[in-house]
Amino acid sequence: MKGIADFIKMKLDKEKIVMVTAYDYISAGISKEAGVDIVLVGDSLATTVQGKDNTIGVTLEEMIYHAKIVKGALTDVFVACDMPFMSYQVSPEQALINAGRILKESGANGVKIEGGETAGMTIKKLAENGIPVIAHIGLMPQFINVLGSYKVQGRIESQIERLVNDAVTLEKAGAFMILLEAMPEEVALRIQNNISIPTIGIGAGRFTDGQVLVFYDAVGMLDKKPPKFVKKFADSRTLIVNALKSYKEEVKNGSFPAEENIYK
Repeated sequence: MKGIADFIKMKLDKEKIVMVTAYDYISAGISKEAGVDIVLVGDSLATTVQGKDNTIGVTLEEMIYHAKIVKGALTDVFVACDMPFMSYQVSPEQALINAGRILKESGANGVKIEGGETAGMTIKKLAENGIPVIAHIGLMPQFINVLGSYKVQGRIESQIERLVNDAVTLEKAGAFMILLEAMPEEVALRIQNNISIPTIGIGAGRFTDGQVLVFYDAVGMLDKKPPKFVKKFADSRTLIVNALKSYKEEVKNGSFPAEENIYK
């Protein structure tokens, strides 16, 4: 299994890091077969799996449940799990207890936390106690009630300066990787040039050390229009729908089950 030192080496060797967000045993197993470097169990399961409008409502217990399922398919792949809204914001001590639960109960190898400079003390507390942390800045979905909508960050100089400062602070606090979401690629490059830990982009352009996409987005399973930064590498939704239509037709006309599907 790749660890923190391996991801740092990949950055130094200029080998791109491939991350996939997965929520279940099957998608995790497929991601492993494809050879991805790291799997994230994202709190986006609220919107992707549960059909909610945002990520605010997903619970710690739900994150642990899904992380345990994913890790079951990925015993030799690094798995990180999102800490959901209000599982770490009250205090570094609260965060340590809940992050410890995630690692102990799910088997995940690390956690991801949204937040800029103010998350520094929390990340420091976790890192000092042996919990690997991925920081997350830029567009932070848990801040939707502040932002009002999911929009690109870093359009003006004051925002850019804050993002760079956030990244530097979070590296110093002990984060081993930073996820950069929804920002102009020049801003991501500026961040990249000011820190030494790997960056993972999602809607942050070409200059990050790696990329992350949600499994269902990458394979084209969702029916809604994806964000600009998503590329569908397959149209598996159409394939699956057509397969189920064929199943329905064969049940209706009596051709399924056929002779080879029947016990004698």
